[in-house]
This record gives sequence, structure tokens and C-alpha cells, in this order.
Amino acid sequence: MRRDALASFVVFLVAIPLSLGIAVASGAPVAAGLIAAVAGGIVAGLAGGSPLQVSGPAAGLTVLVAELVQTYGWRATCTVTLLAGLVQIALGLSRVARVVLAVSPAVVHGMLAGVGAVIVLSQVHVVLGGGPQESAVANLRELPGQLLHPVPHSALVAALTVLVLLGWSRLPRGGRLRMIPGPLPAITAATVTAWALGWQAARVDLPETLLQGWGAPELPDGAPHGVAGAVVSLAVVAAVASLLCSVAVDRVRPAGVAPTDLDRELAAQGAANAVSGLFGGLPVAGVIVRSTANLEAGARTRLSAVLHGVWVLVLAVSCGPVIEHVPLSALSALLVVLGVRLVDPARVRDLRHHREAPAYFATFGGVVVLGLGEGVLLGIAVTAVLALRRLTRLTVRTERLVPVPGDVPAPPRWHVVVEGTLTFLGVPKVTRALRAVPAGAGVDLDLNIDFMDHAAFDAIHEWRLAHERQGGRVDIDEVHEGWYERGVTGDMSSPRKSSPPARWWAPWANRQRRPEAAAEPSSATSVLLDGVREYHDSTAGLVRPIMAELAMEQKPELLFITCVDSRVVPNIITASGPGDLFINRNVGNFVPPHGSAVPDDSVMATVEYATNVLDIRTIAVCGHSNCGAMAAVMAGGAEVAHLEGLSRWLEHGEPTLERFRAEQDHGDDPLARLIQVNVMQQLDNLLTYPWLRERAEAGDLELVGLYFDLKSATVKVLDRAAGTFATIPNHVPDGARRDA
Repeated sequence: MRRDALASFVVFLVAIPLSLGIAVASGAPVAAGLIAAVAGGIVAGLAGGSPLQVSGPAAGLTVLVAELVQTYGWRATCTVTLLAGLVQIALGLSRVARVVLAVSPAVVHGMLAGVGAVIVLSQVHVVLGGGPQESAVANLRELPGQLLHPVPHSALVAALTVLVLLGWSRLPRGGRLRMIPGPLPAITAATVTAWALGWQAARVDLPETLLQGWGAPELPDGAPHGVAGAVVSLAVVAAVASLLCSVAVDRVRPAGVAPTDLDRELAAQGAANAVSGLFGGLPVAGVIVRSTANLEAGARTRLSAVLHGVWVLVLAVSCGPVIEHVPLSALSALLVVLGVRLVDPARVRDLRHHREAPAYFATFGGVVVLGLGEGVLLGIAVTAVLALRRLTRLTVRTERLVPVPGDVPAPPRWHVVVEGTLTFLGVPKVTRALRAVPAGAGVDLDLNIDFMDHAAFDAIHEWRLAHERQGGRVDIDEVHEGWYERGVTGDMSSPRKSSPPARWWAPWANRQRRPEAAAEPSSATSVLLDGVREYHDSTAGLVRPIMAELAMEQKPELLFITCVDSRVVPNIITASGPGDLFINRNVGNFVPPHGSAVPDDSVMATVEYATNVLDIRTIAVCGHSNCGAMAAVMAGGAEVAHLEGLSRWLEHGEPTLERFRAEQDHGDDPLARLIQVNVMQQLDNLLTYPWLRERAEAGDLELVGLYFDLKSATVKVLDRAAGTFATIPNHVPDGARRDA
């Protein structure tokens, strides 16, 4: 309660000058800004889905409201606000809030920058003692004349306001004075100075009561489709502004504060707009300036927003004569500073990285020249064109491969790389490059594409068949999805019909580009280097960000002890990525027990480092079917007797063999049971180390047994109490997963 009350007062100090200034800039009665602040604070605060967002009259709506006032008059604009609020309520109840967020940030930022420019162009005239014109273009055209004939006192008041604002922003952030928002001391200093020196400048004119002149809503006088367009435009623009503000607040909300319910927030904004329009107030939206002040002041609940509306109501009722001393040029100077901040060049730099700057500038120019609604529609249209261009962007690179000196003479070979989205629009570009390849040449065609339509598939497939009929050889490698591979499935004319789509985890033998009949014998080194090249071409770029994070420090989650058998791939059977597993592989996945007759510290060196240095708290021992080491143990080691080192190592399997012989039932596959018994034995061997047993008994270390069946490619987990291995369910409830 204490923190929210303090925060509400800070937000109140921000809201008063901004509400008055936005009302003046919109061409509305000054009291309309205060009514909107009250409605936004109390109604949206009580009903909203964002606990920390503060709503009220927003600078982003200034241009649209000014157009409505000029077109329909103030009373009819209030009716438009009321109807727009009802539309927002309907949208909120329809649960379509997230659809509104589909508007590109480039359009939103361009809209805000355009609004900022329009505010600056209009309010500079007020700062200099004049009045704003009917459009931004007219304001720009009349600006030179206004600069040549300023009203001195108005200009001095505005200059003092700007100086105080800029000076206040340079105070230390941790100081007590920074607890007071800059607009309040700036407006106060300008008002006191103008009053003390007797400067003649236009001042705020408040009615005797906040609702003076209030009456029944007045229907706009105009074509129905025009009025409907105005209602929808106001509803959508205010909704987008509010929802984007909610998302921004969510990103920095303190721990323990619930995230925003966007649909509820949209309905609450509609209710606030309906109330504000009914009582003669400006349109309402979530305001990032007030919301940020609310967060920085320590608010934790919606009580802060509600109280800020109460304070505005109290001030408007009891302190009208004080507000009427505020010079209009001071409020306009405040809005000029706010408008300049809306035109943020840093946004342009960010958007250029994503190639969305054209949408920003189109929206900006449209808002300034055409109007808010037209500018936003223009920005959306440019965004759609950019998206369509990205969807059809295609790059084709062709190069002739230079043979390595010393290689066996072979036909010329070409490398063609196709990247992007391959649709019918890109077919001419691709076929032009492919037809430039000489007949009879070998071709490595890399398809690094995210989509291929049927027209593109037909074009590539027909070219391939024609090229191979002329004696050429075409090897197609798909980096991501197997679009081409899926297309040829079922086509008997395709020489690759029976081969499955190549994947990065497939064995090298299954990923040979060249047909076996035409392939020259390859050395093991060339196969290895070919695999490294494929990794560099297709995978290195994908894992580079992860590896860069892991370059200085490894933080694995699990120690995985398994066999050296080439068919066991820990990262695949655990669906883990780089840095997740700390792996120890040895023949038979043995863990020599404490005080073993055959001393060996290699495994325990790994265990000690994993648990004491890397702080790993889970150790898994994984055996696998058809294990050659356990087959040798079962046969008494006769087959490997000539291998001295291996024979000594296999002596670690004797305890497993004794345990196996003690069992009565070995099932249908004795070797498989011996392998499973070996997993249980190695887990027991780990517990022979006193320090490790203490951690396990204290619950600081967990031991897991796994069995990988090669033929079915499935993994089973050990139930240590029953001594059996069970299949892992496909879907595990969250609670059960945590228990496991």
C-alpha cells in the first residue's frame, strides 16, 4: 500500500502537465485531458489486465484526435471516442488482442516518429506565440514567418521550460530530486517566473467545473462510412498503442507481478474510452511515459494507477485556479520535447539491421503528409511488399570446381548453390543458371532452401533427367528440409527413389553424394574431411552462437558413461545438444570399483572432475544390446586372449558375470540380460567410493541406469528396486517428470 501510494503520486505529477499539453495540442478543451486521465487511471486501472500499466491521454493519438476535431467538432469527437471504446470492448471479448500485435514494429515506430514530428511542427507555433495550422505541411510552410515574428514572452517561457527539463534530466539518478518527474518542476518554474515578472502570455483556461458544458453525445455530421472509418481507426490505433505498451511493461515487470492478460487489457481500454467519451474526455491509451514512471517509483499492484486517477480528479476539482496560471507556451514546450523524443534515430539503426527501414520511413512520411490513418495503412502496405519480397528472395551461385593437382583425370565438375525460397517466381533464375552448365559435366547442386513449390520441383527434376541423359552426373544435397527428396519419392524414373532423405545424423555411407557405381574408392581420411566440409557448409553456422557461449566455460547437466561402440550416439538418444553431456566412453562401460584388483583411475578421474569441478548431480550408465565386450566376458575372454591390454580390462566384468550366474532366469536373450546386469553392477561400483555414496545418500547425486536396444533404436530405464528395465513413456506429465 505504501509503495503503491508513493508511486501513484509520482505518476500523478507526470500526468498533469502531459494531460493538459496533449489536450491543447489536440484542439480539445483543456478539461478533456484531465477527464481522460481520470478515466484512464480509475476505469482502466481497475478492470485492466496489466497491473502496472498506466493509461490516459496519449501523445500518439494527438494527430488523429486533432483531425477528428477539425472534421466533426469536439462534441462529435467525444461520440467517436465512445464508439471506439465499444469496439475495443468487443475486440477484447472476442479474444483477438494478439492479432492486433501482428502490426510490424517498424510501422509502430514510424507512426510514433511521425506523430512526434507533427507535434513539434504544430507546437513550435504555440511556443512562439502563434497558433497551429490545419496540417503539418501548412505548419512547416508557415514556420519561417513565425520564426521571424515571435512573441517574446511566450518564447522566453518556453525556453525556460526546456532548460529546466534538460537540466533536470542531468541530475544524478540516485538523488532525491530525481524522484520528482522533470515536467513538474519545468512547468512550475515557467509558471512562477511568468507570474513574478508579469510576462503577458496565453494561459490555460479551465471551466468552473470539470464537466461544465457536458451533455448528451452528439452524432458526427458526415457520411456513415466516414464516421465508421474514424471509429475503427481510433479503436485500432489506441488498441495497438496500449497493447504494445503492455508488452513493453511486461518485459521489465518485477518478480512476483503477474503477466498481462492482453484481451482483458483491451476490453478495459475500451471501457475507459467509453467512459471518457461519455463525459467529454480525450481518447485513452496505455502511456509508456507514465507506465515507466510507475515502475521506477516502485509500484507493485494496480492500486497505483487507480490512485493516480483519484489524485487527478481531486486536483481538477479543488485546484483549478492554480492550473489556470500555467502558460500555454510552457505546455507546448513540454510537448515539443516529448515529440523530439518520439523521433528516435536509434530505432532506425535497429530497423536497418532487419531491412525494415523502408516501412518506417513510409509510415513516418505518410503520417506527416497524409495523416495518421493513411500513414499507418501506407506503412502496412510497404511491410507487406517487403514480406512478399523476402518470401520470393532467391540467390543462385555457380562456380566451376578446380581439380586438385595429382587427382585422377575426371570430367569437369560444377558447383551450384540455391539459397532462399524457391517458388515459381524463381524458376527462370534457377533454370538459367542450370542450363549454363555444359552437357556431360558433373554437378553438385546444393539446395539451401526453406520452401519449394511444385513448379520449382518440376523444373529442377526435368533438368536433372535431361542432364543425366546427356552423360552428366547430378548430386543433389539438401541442407534443411528434403523438399526435392520428398518430391521424387514414388517416381520410378528417379535414380534416388530407394534412398532415404539424407540427414546430418545419418552414417557417412548413407550420405554419399556420388552413386556407388561411379564413385572412386575413398580413403578414410577423405571421408573424414568430406564430413568436416559438410559440417562447415551446413551446421557450423547454426551451432556457432551456442559454441561461442560455451567457448570459455562448460556447464553440462549430466555425466554419461557408456560403451565405445560406434553405434551408440549419446547426443542422439538423449536429444541433447553441445555442452549438455559430459561423456566417458570405454569398452563395456565399466566403472572399476574402489580398491580394484586391476587398478585403473581413468573412469574415476572423469567422475571426480564431473562431480567436484563441474558440479554435475546426475550420473547415467548406459549399456547397449549386442555389446562385444560383454560377449567376450560371457565367453571367458578366449577370443581376445592375444590382446593383453583388452584382456586385463575385461577382468572388470567378472563381478558382473558372477552376478549374472546367480540369477535363476536369464530370459530369451542371455546376452541382453548380462548387459543389463552389467549396468546395475557398474552403478553399484560407483557406490563403493565413500565420498560418492555419501552424496547419493544425501540426495545430492542421482544415479541412472539405461539400456539402448540397437535393433529397435529405443532406450529403457532401470527400475533399481525391481532390477528390470522398462520402456520410457512417450509423454510424461510435468509432475512425474519432476519426480523422475
